Amino acid sequence: MAASTLNSNNVNILELDTPALVVDLNIMEDNLQRMADYTTEHKLRLRPHTKTHKSPLLARKQIERGAVGLTVAKSSEAEVMLAANAQEILVAFPTIGAAKMARLKDVARYTDLSVALDSLEAAKALSDAGVPAKILVEFDGGFGRVGVKPEDLPALIKSIKKLPHLKYDGISFYPGQIKDLGEESMGKFAELSILVEQTLDQLKKAKLTPRIVSGGSTPTMYQSHRIKGMNEIRSGTYIFNDRNTIRGNACTLDQCAATVIVTVVSTAHDGQVLVDGGSKTFSSDRLVNDTGISFGKVLNAPGALFHKMNEEHGFIDITKCDRQFHVGDKLQILMNHVCVVMNLHEQVHGHRAGNVETSWPVAARGKLL
Repeated sequence: MAASTLNSNNVNILELDTPALVVDLNIMEDNLQRMADYTTEHKLRLRPHTKTHKSPLLARKQIERGAVGLTVAKSSEAEVMLAANAQEILVAFPTIGAAKMARLKDVARYTDLSVALDSLEAAKALSDAGVPAKILVEFDGGFGRVGVKPEDLPALIKSIKKLPHLKYDGISFYPGQIKDLGEESMGKFAELSILVEQTLDQLKKAKLTPRIVSGGSTPTMYQSHRIKGMNEIRSGTYIFNDRNTIRGNACTLDQCAATVIVTVVSTAHDGQVLVDGGSKTFSSDRLVNDTGISFGKVLNAPGALFHKMNEEHGFIDITKCDRQFHVGDKLQILMNHVCVVMNLHEQVHGHRAGNVETSWPVAARGKLL
């Protein structure tokens, strides 16, 4: 990867100007290979969601390890990811609006475009704009966000098949209701597997058998082969992982690649230090299945609690820390939700054993359209 700021290379991560988003390259590469090995072993297509890393440079690494294409949420993200030279790009979000249609029509000139949607209106918008797209019709796998009821799929698919420029290619779902691999969640996982099998049986009887059955999520990523009939997963967080991935038992602490380096800027109050990273640096997402308030784990200060944020200030309770803190000290924090944190930063520094080796821009940050 080409460095975007050469003067930050060959330094230790604790010497970087802060707040600094850093990625352990060894861990990241291990994560990429682990997913590549898993999907190869179980003959699953991998179209990883790029919302986590937002970088064509890293997307290329996923493709080099066997990913068949990429997944994005927005048309503007698809434009950025063309730089990864992916053979396929899936927009896994209902796309509405003339400007977005124009973007997608242009994207389709350079890659095999797929769009996931759950309404005839969204499909007609693509068709009327002349966007040549393969369609994944989304059904609700139990999360209750987007997706039609499984029993409504045949009618919707038949209507979409009549539209010019579009090709029915399959179905998709997102099992966001499964947050971990505990007993209750695995019960939901079993219910999902049955639902997918029943849905496929229904489509087969209607002579609408899908080529692609796309699903998966980060908590369930290495259980995906247990869902009969699903042949594609779109996990994205696996490249870095975060505290919520740990919380969901989908990874361990030593498999988390991305952290933020911050500087202690105030020790004025007993039992508390302030750091130069607040809500403009970290995600406000809470830790999954945790009633406490914490916005990250301070790796080099055991017992410290990152419990409050203003825009620029991070409040860290040090009453249970067995160390002294001084203005200028550097702390390394593992975030709760890495996808949001990545979108807040312009640049990432890649390191090995703490020594910065390369840097790259977060090319798709802020791409909301």
